[in-house]
Amino acid sequence: MRRTHPELGDLDHVDCWVFDLDNTLYCSRKYDLFPAMGEKMALYLEQTLGVSADEAQQLRAQWSADHGTTLRGLMIERGLPPAAFLEFVHDLDLDQIQPEPALDAAIAALPGRKVVFTNATVKYAIDVMGRLGVSAHFDHIFDVAAADYVPKPQMPAYDEFLRQTGVRPDRAIFFEDMARNLAPAAQIGMTTVWVENERANAGPTPACNHVHYVAEDLTRWLQAAAASR
Repeated sequence: MRRTHPELGDLDHVDCWVFDLDNTLYCSRKYDLFPAMGEKMALYLEQTLGVSADEAQQLRAQWSADHGTTLRGLMIERGLPPAAFLEFVHDLDLDQIQPEPALDAAIAALPGRKVVFTNATVKYAIDVMGRLGVSAHFDHIFDVAAADYVPKPQMPAYDEFLRQTGVRPDRAIFFEDMARNLAPAAQIGMTTVWVENERANAGPTPACNHVHYVAEDLTRWLQAAAASR
């Protein structure tokens, strides 16, 4: 694991830049949508399943641990369709997110394709990217529906991502705020970058060998990446 920026020639093999969305393309230190999203998940469980607020939080934690996401647990444990849940939890106030011209310029300077790989939805991704002002650079958004609702870090999601996007993993670099989601990416041959953040359980373990770089600030890291080519 390297905390430094890439050096000259390090990324000459990369022709596809793959980004997670939440807390990756936008900085969680500036814009943190997850608390509001978590509240909406719990409220949906309360209203749909008729459980108390405490029970809803317990189900969220249990299903995330057992199935990777609350949504996956809702589908497997209760047999409910995903569309209504996804629409409800991603209906958020995005006014806090402002255009990021430096990020826009940094992404524009990267040679090759840019792709989003998210556990969220295409609509939500489009809305967030539009607020940031970076949408024009991306030619594909691979969302949880495209993965048949199998979330990262489960390997079938990565297999389907490669199949649908045509990305060659040995020529791709993947940026993520959750270090555990980088393990399958490294396993299939991607270069990996953990976007540093303070979310619980987001970071790599001391023994981790699947994080190749750490980006303390995504924009500055991308600027260094472009300069290293």
